[in-house]
Amino acid sequence: MTSDQYDKAQREHHSLAQQLHYHNYLYHALDQPEITDAEYDRLMQRLLTLEEQFPELITPDSPTQRVGSAPLSSFPAVTHASPMLSLENAFNESDLHNFDTRIKRFLSRSEDLEYICEPKLDGVAVALTYQQGKLIRGATRGDGTTGEDITQNIRTIGAIPLQLQDDYPEQLEVRGEIYMELKGFRKLNQQRREEGEPTFANPRNLTAGSLRQLDAKLTATRPLTISCYGSGHISGATPETHMQLLEAFRNWGLKVNLETVHIAKNIDEVISRYKELQNLRDQLPYEIDGMVVKINSRALQRELGEKSRTPRWAIACKFPARQEQTVLESVRLQVGRTGAITPVANLRPVNVSGVTVSSASLHNWDEIARLDVMIGDTVVVERAGDVIPDIVQVVKEKRTGNEQPIPEPTHCPICHSPVTREKGEVIPRCQGINCPAKLKESLKHFCSRGAMDIEGLGDRLIDQLLRLKLVNSLSDIYHLTREELFQFDRMGDKLADNLLQAIAASKQRPLENFIFALGIRHVGSHLAKVLARQFGSLEALAAAKSEDLLSIHEIGPQVSESLIRFFNDENNKKLIEEFIRLGINPKSTEPITGNSLQGKIFVFTGALKQFSRKEGEALVEAQGGRASGSVSKKTDYVVAGSGAGSKLTKAEQLGIKVLSESDFLELIKEEL
Repeated sequence: MTSDQYDKAQREHHSLAQQLHYHNYLYHALDQPEITDAEYDRLMQRLLTLEEQFPELITPDSPTQRVGSAPLSSFPAVTHASPMLSLENAFNESDLHNFDTRIKRFLSRSEDLEYICEPKLDGVAVALTYQQGKLIRGATRGDGTTGEDITQNIRTIGAIPLQLQDDYPEQLEVRGEIYMELKGFRKLNQQRREEGEPTFANPRNLTAGSLRQLDAKLTATRPLTISCYGSGHISGATPETHMQLLEAFRNWGLKVNLETVHIAKNIDEVISRYKELQNLRDQLPYEIDGMVVKINSRALQRELGEKSRTPRWAIACKFPARQEQTVLESVRLQVGRTGAITPVANLRPVNVSGVTVSSASLHNWDEIARLDVMIGDTVVVERAGDVIPDIVQVVKEKRTGNEQPIPEPTHCPICHSPVTREKGEVIPRCQGINCPAKLKESLKHFCSRGAMDIEGLGDRLIDQLLRLKLVNSLSDIYHLTREELFQFDRMGDKLADNLLQAIAASKQRPLENFIFALGIRHVGSHLAKVLARQFGSLEALAAAKSEDLLSIHEIGPQVSESLIRFFNDENNKKLIEEFIRLGINPKSTEPITGNSLQGKIFVFTGALKQFSRKEGEALVEAQGGRASGSVSKKTDYVVAGSGAGSKLTKAEQLGIKVLSESDFLELIKEEL
């Protein structure tokens, strides 16, 4: 490599890093993205490629370096340059008037004071330290004087810039609240329910737990964000008002929820805003539990100073509690798209913070046992961050002795198929493939590309099939007639004929597609291919014993149990018999031609010229080997083309044998 080539790479790296910092600023701080996610990903990928080729270009503030450090054993202690004070609380209009009176008395003035009103986010307070515009530390509030250094985890949060924008002070400490928006919280909880994992109680608890993970890679999977609300030390000239400070934060690239910040000319306007914000509370995309009121003038803030633990110039006005007592009258069971069965409490209607609540989540039977809740109990209901409210406590003093336990189901409440609960999971699941509660998602998956690939039978038509009650099971697709299709909206002769032809053509899909289409839990497209090659027919797979399945390299107890449970279910047996009767009984089109590479793991990397990566992987799999996407100690061979990067480096570090394309082809030839 010449010096000119390195200089060119260095200039491109700097340019890409600046572009990515700028687009992060537009996206997170201003909510005004100028490029698509795909364009952003292309810039990031090019930066990653450059850093693979020239590792010496990597800097701590590179956009690629948000995650990458080894897990910590503990968090170091951090002493804050200036204390992170807590706030006094107010609970009503009278408390706010008293706050205004105290300030005026202290300042010896009677005229109105200008205040800033900010939503009190329900998150975790942190301090971010920047030097020369670069993030050097992130710390928790702790006891206000000493916190914990959580810089590794802070760096994973996309809304926190690693590099500030122009005109920033040389030294800056920012105070902010890290939180999780409700959309991300609900999505994460839904995923955990479907995977049989316990759900999180509320966004704040999840945020706090995420920030205290010793492995930053886990923190990076959580949808955390921040809103900056104040400062510690700032070098140089500082803004005159608190609102100007917040606006400066945004200009420097820091995220501030300015759209909900309000300037009040006097305490009466503060009270009006408090009432207004309380009404807006449920429309916001995040949890708030009150409103913070601050003197806008920073000169007056300094004059007012602070007491031992709280500033005189700010107060937190809390909202009324969102908990009430009511009676759990009955429990209904909901069946999700993956068969997950969750209990929902039917409550005696109660008004909780202005909303009538008649149902609440019980999550799962482990949670029912933890709460020790029964039908007929008086319970405490809380409107938290989830889709429906939670039961947080049982008032056992009000028990009469007539309460009834809530049994875990043995059969699906919808289709009556057996229900199973896998070891280590908290959610029982319906095993019936034709369960009406699961049917829509099962149909979409069955018809999708990679499964039966029925072109034209997408979401819109599947919705109509269900609405018109033309299908009650997956096999009913193959009974559809031309006349029935004409009941669809905007269905013409040509479209109907094309759809029927696509349905007929799907009967010829290979075995791996059919196995994948059945939607067996834990069996994705790759495992479907492995099973098709190993067993060669659906009958052989359905008859497989546990020891037959566990003898396959990529199948463990969880997948084995899932397969056996699926093929032992009577409803599933009937469905497969119907598929066979309809002429859908594919055989494997790609049987294993040998076993000379049995148990060997190959990784392909770099630009391959003599064959494509897929062709190379197919050659390996045809001889009983396995292709992997990552290098580990278990890898046997790495096949490296031109421009191979980090995978080749890792292989060399681990002492794994590296093959050229010609070496690989020669190895395959010898083994045939």
